[in-house]
Amino acid sequence: MIGREKILKLLDSVAKKSKANTTEILFMGSDSGLTRYANSCIHQNVAESDGKVTFRVSVDRKIGTVTTNILDEKSLLKSLESAIEIAGFSRPNKYFKGVAPKSKIKRIKTHFESTAVITPAGRAKIVGRICGKASRKGLNASGAFSTSETEIAFVNSNGVRLYQPLTSAVINMVIASDNSSGYSQGISRRIEKIDFDSLLDKAIGKCELSKDPVGVEPGKYDVFLEPAAVANLLEWLSFIGLGAVGYHEKTSFLSGKNKKRVMASSVNLYDDGLDSSGIAFPFDFEGVGKSKVHFVRNGLGGRPVYDLINGSKNKTKSTGHGMLFGSTGPIPLNLFMAPGKKPMDDIRKGIKKGILVTRFHYINGYLDTTRAVMTGMTRDGTFLVEDGKITKGVKNLRFTESITRAFSNILAVSKETELCDTWWSDIGCVSAPALLIKDFT
Repeated sequence: MIGREKILKLLDSVAKKSKANTTEILFMGSDSGLTRYANSCIHQNVAESDGKVTFRVSVDRKIGTVTTNILDEKSLLKSLESAIEIAGFSRPNKYFKGVAPKSKIKRIKTHFESTAVITPAGRAKIVGRICGKASRKGLNASGAFSTSETEIAFVNSNGVRLYQPLTSAVINMVIASDNSSGYSQGISRRIEKIDFDSLLDKAIGKCELSKDPVGVEPGKYDVFLEPAAVANLLEWLSFIGLGAVGYHEKTSFLSGKNKKRVMASSVNLYDDGLDSSGIAFPFDFEGVGKSKVHFVRNGLGGRPVYDLINGSKNKTKSTGHGMLFGSTGPIPLNLFMAPGKKPMDDIRKGIKKGILVTRFHYINGYLDTTRAVMTGMTRDGTFLVEDGKITKGVKNLRFTESITRAFSNILAVSKETELCDTWWSDIGCVSAPALLIKDFT
């Protein structure tokens, strides 16, 4: 960790020497460790320490960007000059109206010492406990356990100065026999909030329950999607349908559906980077404070998320969802599906005949984004449910389904939710309940 005062002083010094019309400087630094295990044995332990500075400058509305991980002032000034030179070769962006003004950013605690001080030996001790219990049951454990300490800083030529330290801990477990497997995962900024023993028992239970799986005929089934499976679908929705670019290009399932029915009335889907029950982060990569955005409220369509340029283009304000400079547009990183009122066990007990899905993988969400059609496979715990009881494991199945159609056929939403890891786990995650859906293909 470089620290707030030192990094902001460095970025300020560089920004003041910029000859561009506007200048933005983003710093992202991280010390991370990753312990991977397979066949009930740790096979890889890696550590990485890196810091990157990204410049975005404008000259007569022509934009240039450069990224470097050489952090002395002389090298940063050289990168700044390169960004200005690149801007000179760019076309003017008529929608670029300038950089973010100063604004009040909500203070959120996102750094916890208990996570920051975890060592490779500390991770190994936890993984050893997982592998040991699996081995004693004649099962194999595999997965990954990562911890990180991150700091993000941002300054611009309007005097915005932001700094946020972060910690995160993420684990996933796959427990396997010769013909079955079970999965569980956990994520938190505070490592002590992850109940590793409970997650292990869950994965082992699924593995043992799904031994000697049977095949079932393809068709439409009532499905009980556990939170991880729901999160897999929601993560894809964030890519294909919840950002301003797709919304205004009419490739999103929300396009033209403001306050119109898009899903069941039990669905409330929103993004809230200020909600500390998730993996909160208070501002975006353009220095704009995050706003809560409702995509679906009581089943009715809402608005997408915006960054500065797409907000200007569509005559609205940024919602605080600017991504890394040069990205394809804003997306939500702190996604929540609101819980329902029934416990998961009660929902499952009401299923006459259906399929329980632990999670999905190999999802492709680009088939028809206007209807959010996706295809993918079940994985690590697929079960037949009969008269409210899990009776046997089921061989993995492919699904191809419109998620707007499926989410219009929701019969129940669980009151329990889980935080589920994504590729952006330092600054967000997906909070999802379990869903019972009728006639899922």
